[in-house]
Amino acid sequence: MRELISSFERRFEDLHLRRAELIRKTGEAELYLRPPEAEPSMLPFSVGEFVVRSAAAVEQMAGGITTRLWDDPFEWTLPERMPTPQRVLDYLLEVEESRRRAFVIFKDDDELKKTIPAPVELRTLHDILLEALTNSERLYGQALATHQTASKRKSA
Repeated sequence: MRELISSFERRFEDLHLRRAELIRKTGEAELYLRPPEAEPSMLPFSVGEFVVRSAAAVEQMAGGITTRLWDDPFEWTLPERMPTPQRVLDYLLEVEESRRRAFVIFKDDDELKKTIPAPVELRTLHDILLEALTNSERLYGQALATHQTASKRKSA
């Protein structure tokens, strides 16, 4: 049975769609605009940076599962490499394809009990998926909050 795998797939797909929608709503001028430091409740990152970091967490997970390489995608996810919303959307599609390739490996839910060498220690695939999803969701939430704050500031 693949009930748990299907559940993870739906959640990752939904997150992908929400990230893409947020980028479509973010103009090029606002993509990497950081909030003013006067906002103590927010980290000093832009919508684009948070969305890219959210996707990078999934990319790192997929790479780790498929190739056992846990490279941090930091170097190829810099704003200079993705200066426009369209370039970020292209990256999001690449990450989603990578994630799908990783999920093809899973035959059934029992696969998620297997341990593999993760960046620091042996971990179950279930834990790796859950951590990537949680981190990616958290970063998306920060992107959404940054976007909403910027939108309120623009309309005020």
